[in-house]
Amino acid sequence: MASAAEQLAANMNMGSFAKATELHKRLLFTLLALLVYRIGTFVPIPGINSEAFLQFFADPDGQRGILDLFNMFSGGAVERMAVFALNVMPYISASIIVQLMAAVYPPWEKLRKEGGESGRKQLNQYTRYLTVVLALMQSFGIAVGLNATPGLVDQPGLFFIISTVTVLTGGTMFLMWLGEQVTARGVGNGISLIIFAGIVAVLPSTIARLLGLAQQGQMSVFFLFLLAALAVATVVFIVFMERAQRRLLIQYPKRQEGNRMAGGERSFLPLKVNTAGVIPPIFASSLLLLPATAAQFTANADLPPWLSSWLPIVTGQLTHGQPLFIALYAALIIFFCFFYTSITFNPEDTAENLRKYGGFLPGIRPGKRTAEYLDYVLTRLTVIGAGYITLVCLLPEFMVMGMGNAIYFGGTSILIVVSVTMDTVSQIQSHLLAHQYEGLIKKAKLRGRGGRGSPAPVRR
Repeated sequence: MASAAEQLAANMNMGSFAKATELHKRLLFTLLALLVYRIGTFVPIPGINSEAFLQFFADPDGQRGILDLFNMFSGGAVERMAVFALNVMPYISASIIVQLMAAVYPPWEKLRKEGGESGRKQLNQYTRYLTVVLALMQSFGIAVGLNATPGLVDQPGLFFIISTVTVLTGGTMFLMWLGEQVTARGVGNGISLIIFAGIVAVLPSTIARLLGLAQQGQMSVFFLFLLAALAVATVVFIVFMERAQRRLLIQYPKRQEGNRMAGGERSFLPLKVNTAGVIPPIFASSLLLLPATAAQFTANADLPPWLSSWLPIVTGQLTHGQPLFIALYAALIIFFCFFYTSITFNPEDTAENLRKYGGFLPGIRPGKRTAEYLDYVLTRLTVIGAGYITLVCLLPEFMVMGMGNAIYFGGTSILIVVSVTMDTVSQIQSHLLAHQYEGLIKKAKLRGRGGRGSPAPVRR
């Protein structure tokens, strides 16, 4: 028999959406915030020669390393060298570092476990401080690289470096604030939606490029339809795997309360197949593309002979579609899947919490045995999850091997787009469900006032 929540969810329609005025305000705020973000991706930093910098990205055979990844996440802001060129990547890196430190650094681990709401706010404040540091470092590197490249800056010098560092760091901090406002006043996770908007903004140009290749005869119409069918199948596969979970039965013992027995409830502990999310491919891509980026910026520099001999290998093999890149990419994704899962989910803490509240897994002793069983199940789930992420991320690489960079669209981007879409839709449904509950409560109060228990009118 369906629960009350399931019955309400089944009855949700456009009529219930039209009545949810609070949800309308949240959606409007989210759309306006994303519009402000998109406008900022077209505003260039002061002193940059936009046309010269755009020509650098217009070369189809150019290898730009990690800049391609940042450009895809920022919706083309990097190729325009806009004020939002850094996007929220420093914030994401800072968040990951703080999460890792909270798992291995005892004072931060104590804040995470015992600090409650104040501890969480303190860790968020550390994340903001670290975001500023990372944004300053990255913007300084970009400013120095631009200043040293002839033709890209109108008036190179110290003032350009200072202004570029200030503008790029300020852009990242503004996006971090905007993402937090969307999370609090809008719908969905603000930081994720900003990345989502940047990736989706690249889709029209990618589709136009594909249609142009088909029109010029460089790609057959059959292959174009096959590519569209493969994209739909990939999205369906991602949705299925992201929703897949292993549900472990949790039993609570019965207890005597007066003359009756209470307790004995059952619940489930859901373990996702993909516990690590999209972090492994982001880490793997960043690490692999860093050498190619460094080699591209130091191509004309005076380097030692032993280091110069490695440049052709780095620029030729550690790029998209190359066998060495694909092999290392797969190995790093699998490694980070297991590493990040071990950081985010601690079987010993989960087993201790179950024992503390009287829950247990049927047939398994509480404590150490429960922790071992959870680790056993989680390890096998991570094997499936790592294989799934590796398959999705390597599929575009194999396509690059056959067709070149013209049709490249990263598997990481597809994972982010699908995951953020699912999360946002789920939050919209939660708001609609809460609105329906509020409507039922108001109706119940009105009936209570006008029912049998209401006082009779006084006649005079």
